[in-house]
Amino acid sequence: MRKLSSALLALLVLLAMGLLAEGDSTQVPAHHTSPPKKGEQLPPILPRDQLWGPAFQNAYQVHAYELAARIPAIIYQQPCYCYCDRIGHTSLHTCYEGTHAAHCSACLKELYYSYQMHKRGKTAAQIRKGIIAGEWENVDLQTGDQIN
Repeated sequence: MRKLSSALLALLVLLAMGLLAEGDSTQVPAHHTSPPKKGEQLPPILPRDQLWGPAFQNAYQVHAYELAARIPAIIYQQPCYCYCDRIGHTSLHTCYEGTHAAHCSACLKELYYSYQMHKRGKTAAQIRKGIIAGEWENVDLQTGDQIN
């Protein structure tokens, strides 16, 4: 009976460890480590004429999509810390192909962070390092629409 209890306890510990690993927030979400291959066409960022309705109530939401369209290869190489890779996204770029980013503060903040760092001359890899370090979390969305 004692062996059975030990074996059951060991199984429960292993299962718990597996469940915790699935939700590991230290794991870097999906991203590309290099720009798209020469000639590779990325899916388009949601165009301006579609940036309306309930998903776009704030100027910073619309403006984020406008900026994303300026740096598609940069955001293609960035992870997204809302962990939308669990629903099939492959990078921050994917978030801006539809309305997902408009509803997500992580996507929006990471975009504004990426754009600002790009304007300062940072490479996609340097930007990714800052995103992984959590530097995007300090972005103030309320003033995001003033970033150009």
